[in-house]
Amino acid sequence: MKLLLDTHLLLWTARDSPKLSTAARDLIGDPENTRYVSVISLWEVAIKGSLGRSDFQWDVRSLRRGMRDRAFVELAVDGAHAVAIALLPGIHRDPFDRMLVAQAMVEGLTLITADPVLGSYPGPILRV
Repeated sequence: MKLLLDTHLLLWTARDSPKLSTAARDLIGDPENTRYVSVISLWEVAIKGSLGRSDFQWDVRSLRRGMRDRAFVELAVDGAHAVAIALLPGIHRDPFDRMLVAQAMVEGLTLITADPVLGSYPGPILRV
């Protein structure tokens, strides 16, 4: 399975947080799965961290390096992703999360999330 981690799952994975569910740990740890991290998540961490959000206080360079060292595939943003956002229902207002949903749809990835609102989008989303 090709998995795209939402930003919170990325951060929880990086810190081996107890907030990470057993289902998420199993999926992320399964060597049969390819794990993707969007540059949107790195951008979100950088922006929200600079705005003082305590849950986003990270050294983004170290976060990126750590994910690459753990063989996560970095997913860039392109025009097809931006265009796909126009097709999404207005379920979630967060632009970062909306882009993750669009990327999953366009790239044929399964977005994994713990967010119940994000998990309510139709398409390739798995709430864990």
